Amino acid sequence: MHRSLIILGSGYTAKFLLPLAQHRYSQVFATSRDPERHLGHLSPDQRIRFDLAQPETWQAIPPSTDIIWCFPAIPIELVRQFADAASLRTRRLVVLGSTSAYDVEDSAEYPPSWVDETALIDLKKPRVQGEELLRTSYGAIILRVAGIYGPGRNPVEWIRTGRVNCSRKYVNLIHVEDLASSCLAALTHADSGGVYNISDGHPRTWMEICQMVEQRWAIRSSDSQKSQVIGKRVLNRRMSELLKLGGTGLRYGDLFEALALIQRNSLNEATPSP
Repeated sequence: MHRSLIILGSGYTAKFLLPLAQHRYSQVFATSRDPERHLGHLSPDQRIRFDLAQPETWQAIPPSTDIIWCFPAIPIELVRQFADAASLRTRRLVVLGSTSAYDVEDSAEYPPSWVDETALIDLKKPRVQGEELLRTSYGAIILRVAGIYGPGRNPVEWIRTGRVNCSRKYVNLIHVEDLASSCLAALTHADSGGVYNISDGHPRTWMEICQMVEQRWAIRSSDSQKSQVIGKRVLNRRMSELLKLGGTGLRYGDLFEALALIQRNSLNEATPSP
């Protein structure tokens, strides 16, 4: 493993990844299309302006560093050109994908079958094409990430605002801190070209989640009109093995306990000190 790490595309996940990475690496850099605006919490020497669509920014990426790629790998031709320009074959590269890559949504089986890393993927999706290019040609480790939640990204608020509704659809989730730990474990222990599902391993229906939220916080949800969508149930066995190699495990395996903690912390932050 190199002594330096670059996080390409520093959004929500990077805020939780950076503090962990700084314990592992002597230098951690983060990129943004507008670093002055979005990376003000970092020292100036850690901020890098990078935009895949602007090749003139590629030269700002330091050589011989590990990389975590946090944005969709599109368009594929620019992905290929950047991968060659940055010599990605010579680096440890982790790419954050999505469990939406799996081509299993049309199953009539309920509950849906479990999905592991050998399941068919939808290569018609440009993002999946880019990820597969990086995996097969450049040795990238692909993390197929479930729905990310955590502080500031709270499923309770999704229900309160009507962003999600009560339905029989299965959803797979991962707490952002567990995602960050998985990224670092992948850099150290994952197989080059390997694929790992990143999920808490406990898929639930939105009906189950909405009922719990109503019971605990009296937040009601409306019924979904998309009753035919069943979702998927994602296995996380390979991820669990990866975390074990790194001497850790899931911190937030119980969604309902995690939501209670987020709600409690949100309430504390909203209550002024005496």
